[in-house]
Amino acid sequence: MDKQIRHEATSADIAAAERVLGIEQTAPERALIAQAIAAQIDLARARRAVTLDDDLAPACVFEPRLPGFDMPDPGPLILPRPTLPFPGAEDDEAIAFAPASAQAAWIRAGELSAVRLTTIYFERIARLDPALGAFARLNPAALDDAAALDHRAARGDWAGPLHGVPWACKDLIDTAGIVTDWGAEPFRDRLPQEDAVVVRRARAAGAVLLGKTVVGALGYGDVWHGGRTRNPWNPDEGASGSSSGSAAAVAAGLCGFALGTETLGSIVAPAARCGAVGLRPSFGRIARTGVMPLCPSLDRIGPLCRDIADTALVLAALNGADPGDPSSRDIPFGGAAAGNPEGLRLGVLDGDFAGTECGAARRALDRLRALGVTLVRVALPKLPWESLVSLLMAEAAASFEPLTLSDRDDLLARQDEAAWPNQFRLARFLSAVDHVQLDRLRRRGMQAMADLFAEVDLLAAPFAAGPLHTLAAFTGHPCLCMPIGFTNTPPRPSAGLAAPEQAPPRPVPAALCLWGKLFDEARLLAAGHALAGRCALDLRPPLSRRGGMKGHSAG
Repeated sequence: MDKQIRHEATSADIAAAERVLGIEQTAPERALIAQAIAAQIDLARARRAVTLDDDLAPACVFEPRLPGFDMPDPGPLILPRPTLPFPGAEDDEAIAFAPASAQAAWIRAGELSAVRLTTIYFERIARLDPALGAFARLNPAALDDAAALDHRAARGDWAGPLHGVPWACKDLIDTAGIVTDWGAEPFRDRLPQEDAVVVRRARAAGAVLLGKTVVGALGYGDVWHGGRTRNPWNPDEGASGSSSGSAAAVAAGLCGFALGTETLGSIVAPAARCGAVGLRPSFGRIARTGVMPLCPSLDRIGPLCRDIADTALVLAALNGADPGDPSSRDIPFGGAAAGNPEGLRLGVLDGDFAGTECGAARRALDRLRALGVTLVRVALPKLPWESLVSLLMAEAAASFEPLTLSDRDDLLARQDEAAWPNQFRLARFLSAVDHVQLDRLRRRGMQAMADLFAEVDLLAAPFAAGPLHTLAAFTGHPCLCMPIGFTNTPPRPSAGLAAPEQAPPRPVPAALCLWGKLFDEARLLAAGHALAGRCALDLRPPLSRRGGMKGHSAG
């Protein structure tokens, strides 16, 4: 891309650039710019010649807390006690779909072993995943790891609260000795030598790594170099992304829980599509050391689970800072993650629940109201919040500048207008002035969210409705995406890819998103837990028991 072709800039060149940037100069102004711009180009090329390590953070570190922020007093973490009885050793499906907290309790009670649970999941993966496409690769040491945990349990030596629970790890997160290729062709041979911090913490809590789940290439969409991950509820559509494999694996009962990452929607979108519970924690709560850097001021790690209480259990195991991530913070995670939400004030924006497709979400609001939650109409300033996405594109383009300049982006499977290669190139035409002004608009958004949370405890919207999804990604607020019912719908597009035409509608999960105050995840999860109890959904997708989803290919 950077061919080092040197020519003198002319006023005509500047005029052409103005049309690209959407600005206009006078003829004398163009002449002055043309005289000075050669030095600016030389400086840019000199900087591009410097190799910057992938994990080198920018000097400016995003801090989501405004001056005067009142940190919640968490207190001790209170989780609901697992009450699900053991279904019997032969009921593999019931065991596979059980909450991770129940699985851990059964292992502690001696009713289930880590090896048996890991074997159940490997058998289900072998049977169902060829059509689903949730896993990129499996961990060959998983059964040995499970056996070691069973030996420890026999001695009364418990690793932690997730002892023996098998989990799946998004393939943006480094795993020592297991290829982590970010779903992208140029990195297919990438073999980390160290575990990411979150992998080390999951192991320390006793979880058994089953394998790496598919990620849309470089953290976008549900297409990777091996094909496309399908929604277990409707295999005619993709699982959405980019934590596509993690959400699909959880929803299909192929693991106890999974980890995803999110920049803008990559946890909540596949959770909504696949009927999983997705938690995007507050920015900075979980250290990202050893995770593919895409947008340092936006990226987060969070759990995908089948039960809201499980998200609290996993978050507690992963919480905390690390020196390798200057954005991470040591902020205790505590409080009652389950309980009576009576008295909470829930903010909703006008129009967010108005569509005919929002029936399940409106019923969820009615259930929350019946639980004693007060609904409050709130409003955001009418500003172009969607324009903040240009900041995301600029950060992502900077993270993968070497890929673009070397033309290795041509190796990526997707080359359409919405795909990363074009977006990385497009971002180079965002001016530095516009970037700074967008960052100032982001600050306005932070204040707008702080003003809302001065009135309410939580915010709610149907998935993908209204401006909250974009704005809260840039302000750092936590988001819980949870299934609250079903809707009959034809296949839907994802990440710019069209859905097949004339495919029949199918019942698929409908989702509600709840946002909480910064670092107040316990209250957010408590409200979600109470709502889930009122919804009482059967969230086992109609997978074929023998052959998976017959007639469909993961690619």
